[in-house]
Amino acid sequence: MLSQEVKKALHYGTVIPAHPLALTENRQLDEKSQRALTRYYIDAGVGGVAVGVHTTQFEIRNPEYNLYEKVLSLAIEEIEKANVGESFVKIAGICGRTEQALKEATFAKKAGFNLGLVSLGGLNDRTEEQLLTHVEKVADIIPIFGFYLQPSVGGRIFSYEFWKAFADIPNVHAVKIAPFNRYQTFDVVRAVCHSNRNEEIALYTGNDDNIIADLLTTYRIKVGNKKIEKKIVGGLLGQWSVWTKKVVEIFNEIKAVQDNECIPSKLLTLGQEMTDANAAFFDPSHDFKGSIAGINEVLARQGLMKGNWCLLEKENLSPGQKEEIDRVYEQYPHLNDDEFVKSNIEKWFT
Repeated sequence: MLSQEVKKALHYGTVIPAHPLALTENRQLDEKSQRALTRYYIDAGVGGVAVGVHTTQFEIRNPEYNLYEKVLSLAIEEIEKANVGESFVKIAGICGRTEQALKEATFAKKAGFNLGLVSLGGLNDRTEEQLLTHVEKVADIIPIFGFYLQPSVGGRIFSYEFWKAFADIPNVHAVKIAPFNRYQTFDVVRAVCHSNRNEEIALYTGNDDNIIADLLTTYRIKVGNKKIEKKIVGGLLGQWSVWTKKVVEIFNEIKAVQDNECIPSKLLTLGQEMTDANAAFFDPSHDFKGSIAGINEVLARQGLMKGNWCLLEKENLSPGQKEEIDRVYEQYPHLNDDEFVKSNIEKWFT
């Protein structure tokens, strides 16, 4: 069961960064930096964290690294030390075939995570019906946060019917919509609205290319003789793992006007600036090959990581990506939180 405190926070909407993985130059876990990152997010004012997800690098599960349980445990330890309260949303990434997913769900639940973000990447040989059965089995262990992962980084396109059936699963409580596609985003919203459980499911954006517009949009879907209104109330994003203090400030601005008929145009402009910054960090010019290294590069520049290294040696910044990060740093100084990090980093590493 999901606690009422977490459920309330989840449905109100909050900032949930996708937690990166800090490594040494030898591509070993940098535990000190990993803990510092969690402390940074908490002090920045986020409402939760997601660990063991794409930004944490799926390879942490590989036997040669065997970091999944260690990384999740470090995050829980820091959250408990910070005494953030019962409403802090703790999400564990869950992936792989059913046997692996059930094992991960069991560990995550025992470790103290509230929800499992179930990735269906790498399961393209399964039918939609088989994948729904897979999710139902995981839902028997831990409350579910659904995940529509974009095809460019291992996801696949799902039908409206799939998401309608997904929303009908009793222990599903939220969906991260991250196909980076307007049509597929709408499929999920429409499917959830047509579910009898539409009021029980919170929608979160994972569309790093359209964050603010997602959060400012009210969907009105006709269901039978009435119209269902649904908002994307928060975000679970790799983009929000950097410049996070400013993200929280901007998110609070958005929440203050989310129900207004007139939306300040400055927020829409800010949204396009964030999209431009995301293009530098996530590397769409090279099919997102530098997405994780790009996030790590920004954190390394701030001193929160020792370098932008990934577990796989082939995972690096793409040609020209460093220069693009330089450009957005220069062009949008109001989006970074370098001063906040500089003022607190010594504390986070103590």
